[in-house]
Amino acid sequence: MAFIVLRKLPGAEVQGVVSTRPDTSVVFTPTVIPTPAVVVIAAKLWGLVAGVVRGAVRHPVSVALVAALGLVAWLLGWRAAAGGVLGAGALLGAWAGYRPESFMRWVGWQAVAWWRWLWVYRRHWGAALAVSGLTHAVRGRTYVPDLVRVKSDATNDRVHVKLLAGQEDGAFAERSANLAHAFGAVSCRVGTPRPGWVVLTFPRHDRLVRPIPARPIPLLPRVDSVDVGVTEDGRPYRLQIHGTHVLLAGATGAGKGSWLWGVVRGLLPAAAKGEALFWACDPKRMELSYGRPLFDRYAATGEECAELLEAAVRAMQERADRYAGLRRDHVPTPDEPLIVVLVDELAFLSAYQTDRSVKARVGAALATLLTQGRAVGVSVVAALQDPRKEVVGIRNLFPHRVALRLDEPDQVDLVLGDGARDRGAAAELIPHDRVRGAGIGYVRVETSPEPVRVRAGHVTDQDIRHMVLAWSPDIREAV
Repeated sequence: MAFIVLRKLPGAEVQGVVSTRPDTSVVFTPTVIPTPAVVVIAAKLWGLVAGVVRGAVRHPVSVALVAALGLVAWLLGWRAAAGGVLGAGALLGAWAGYRPESFMRWVGWQAVAWWRWLWVYRRHWGAALAVSGLTHAVRGRTYVPDLVRVKSDATNDRVHVKLLAGQEDGAFAERSANLAHAFGAVSCRVGTPRPGWVVLTFPRHDRLVRPIPARPIPLLPRVDSVDVGVTEDGRPYRLQIHGTHVLLAGATGAGKGSWLWGVVRGLLPAAAKGEALFWACDPKRMELSYGRPLFDRYAATGEECAELLEAAVRAMQERADRYAGLRRDHVPTPDEPLIVVLVDELAFLSAYQTDRSVKARVGAALATLLTQGRAVGVSVVAALQDPRKEVVGIRNLFPHRVALRLDEPDQVDLVLGDGARDRGAAAELIPHDRVRGAGIGYVRVETSPEPVRVRAGHVTDQDIRHMVLAWSPDIREAV
């Protein structure tokens, strides 16, 4: 006797015809039982209703407007609906003409966000994440992180994503380049506002592609932070100075000088009032020497720089002795000014210095200033070209760090910390062109792991000459 064994097909029911004669085989014939049309229609209707409900929850205003228009057309006819659309359009046009900023905030950017959610992100979401390796298959079912909402402004789209259970934000950070290409953006930055969520920032327009003029000198003295440039959102960026230390890392021609002079420029009113002092170490004798009259102390050789840094340590320790048991923070005054120590090429003093005694003195003084100085009003702002570990072993003592154009991708994490490049700080991709790339950098502060893209205002030689003529202590005293 022979048996024909057939595999049951998906969606099929096995029915058989069995012969009762002993000399015949038992044959099973599969018969496909089609899914009833009612079930198919019900599934499609359920998907449609679920989509409408999700859209109403995520975009209540737009869904409510469409529903209201449909209700008016049904109750009063299409003429009434058309009249309502024209009237609403006239009111919106008047609003846009009279208060454009308010209109864009409440209507314009909401409409842009809805359109980009629908046409750019929602349309390609599943495929883009699947190719990027951000979906997960469990027991034959594919799970996709939920695209919740999109917020837009004049520059960026911020895509809010609900992670899958057990998924980490680092998976998105590692694939930020894939996501940027998938949605046609120049870059993608990954932020984590709270557990279980990520915010993907896609720039639509690069506001930093053109040089930015030097930022205006403030009218009133202020030492806590200085306006050094503009973020890619178009907002002024204030670099904290008082109570912290700043490290600027970038290759030759990356624009470190604009950041250094931006700090000086922003503190000039405070220096004129006696609330800030500039102490400069300029081993290259090219950058800071151009505005030498602005500095209260200036050093060029290795020996002179070591003496300046050791003097800063003594001033710091004397101030700490006075504060002991009386106060815990520093308030800049003419009697107790903020001391800003500017170092143009840190690696020359810390790694490339041939005199071992000078190198040891500089290293000890810098380590002391970086660990104890900010609490008593001594801040170090240092620039360097090579951020490798063997060159700068104390870079982690700088709470604020700026990565300008770098030569290698690995150097980004050396400057900004592990994972910074995966979160969008692709400093090695900043253009080499001085016009398009000089002064652009990614900033990371100690209170946030998210890098911020900033371009410093370009301080020209003419700007420095004007600063010397208008703000030099010797010239002011002579006048």
